[in-house]
Amino acid sequence: MIARLDGTVLGATGSRLVVGVGGVGLAVAVTPQQSLVAAVGSAIALHTTLIVREDDLSLYGFATQAELDAFDLLRSVSGVGPKSALGVLSHMTPDQLADAVAREDERAFKAVSGIGPKTARLIIVQLAGKLHASAPSAATPSDAGADVLVALTGLGWPERQARAALDAVGAQPDAGSLLRAALAELGPRG
Repeated sequence: MIARLDGTVLGATGSRLVVGVGGVGLAVAVTPQQSLVAAVGSAIALHTTLIVREDDLSLYGFATQAELDAFDLLRSVSGVGPKSALGVLSHMTPDQLADAVAREDERAFKAVSGIGPKTARLIIVQLAGKLHASAPSAATPSDAGADVLVALTGLGWPERQARAALDAVGAQPDAGSLLRAALAELGPRG
């Protein structure tokens, strides 16, 4: 099983990235949002799952462990395959998914291509009680940190250096403040 990739983005198209790891370019299916923020040449770390089928090996990648866990839970629902599960996560975060299940919001799921009323209902019934939204205060700093890390690596800093700067500046009230503090810590590029 391939549980994590740390490499360099070699290409990004639609909902697929090519990640260079040890001289090999691996095609990884991702959400369109992840593909948009992945700059070619930048470092990337993805939580992954390898899905083996009779005639296909597919690698799916996610920015956070919570997204991967939500993907696996969605795939456990009858009638929801990897493409539909990725489609759901393209439309909502894991917290929004938990909220939609808790509110029994079928419309949120029917908005996803390939998910009709029966599948939407199955998702709600089969995932009830299995998903819990994070407390907003707990989710915000880690999400901001992940967003700022993507921004810093997109600006050309090596991931290790960007992480060190984020660790050095500590918690900030929002992503903008965290980015400014991290940039100040990193200093001018030269």
